[in-house]
Amino acid sequence: MLLTDGCVCSILQICIYLLKGRAVAQSGSALRWGCRGREFKSRRPDQFFFPLMNNKPKIGWIGLGVMGSSMAKNLLNTGYEVSVFTRTHSKAEQVLEHGARWCESLSEVAREADIVCLMVGYPEDVEGVVMGEQGILNDMNRDSLLIDFTTSSPELAERIAKCAKEKKIHAIDAPVSGGDVGAEGRTLAIMCGGPLKAFQKADPILRSLGDKIQYFGEAGSGQRVKMSNQILIASTMVGMVESMIYAERSGLNVRKVIELIGQGAAGCWSINQLGPRIIGEDWMPGFYIKHFLKDMRIALEDSSRMGLKMEGVELAYRFYSLANAEKWENDGTQALMKIIRKLNTE
Repeated sequence: MLLTDGCVCSILQICIYLLKGRAVAQSGSALRWGCRGREFKSRRPDQFFFPLMNNKPKIGWIGLGVMGSSMAKNLLNTGYEVSVFTRTHSKAEQVLEHGARWCESLSEVAREADIVCLMVGYPEDVEGVVMGEQGILNDMNRDSLLIDFTTSSPELAERIAKCAKEKKIHAIDAPVSGGDVGAEGRTLAIMCGGPLKAFQKADPILRSLGDKIQYFGEAGSGQRVKMSNQILIASTMVGMVESMIYAERSGLNVRKVIELIGQGAAGCWSINQLGPRIIGEDWMPGFYIKHFLKDMRIALEDSSRMGLKMEGVELAYRFYSLANAEKWENDGTQALMKIIRKLNTE
């Protein structure tokens, strides 16, 4: 096909326009674009044109907390068209400024998406959003995919998979680990359970969010791997803060202590990432205490069904329950140090 000079010129002008638009958008400026009487807020020019050429599945995202917000933005950065819904509109503002589209209801998210991603707080939230009277399984399209990133009950994951199958919808449980750092940096570990076909369909999305992705088998498997992860973290957190308060009481330079032992046999994600936050009295949540308590409850309940006694988790649960009683439930898990200090000054 021959291109006229005018055609070439037009193509170049569009390219320059898109590149300039990308630069403006990346500078953080809010944009408004009109088309056929509709107004598109906070959309980059490249996002405005590229859907015509974008064959990626449309994503619906529900839940925009500490983790969900960064994960949704990473999908936008990877070129996906993302529609979002969360109970508190203000929590969606950053993602909307990043190019996402707001939906007014769960039903709207479900109807418009090829893949619905869920990242909410508690198993009861998951059950209501997915299988409640106005649950998304009632509105999702046939052959669409549900990815539940929430850390939830393995038994609930099994029920969701069964209900989804009856409605000809694919579903996987895919809880994540890595905290706010992993969510922002696309370095999450993602633990997956459900039908293999559903996992394969989800794989490109997962690779936009994490760098350690593993399929473990039938529905609920992902949640049980996450419980194994949380069981380990529970005891690790107790050991870490006790180690730090021992160094502190000994008059040692705690920062130098954790920098050294963090590189040896005691080295772990918690001491290397959360240790410096504790030293700086930074209790901002990468992962909420209230959500960690929820995870430990699930682990203890599922362990009990297997006839297992989990003394380490029970100890951590008691400590974190004390933090909850002090109204520190919205602090990050590193705020366990405040309880250990309090117990050692009474």
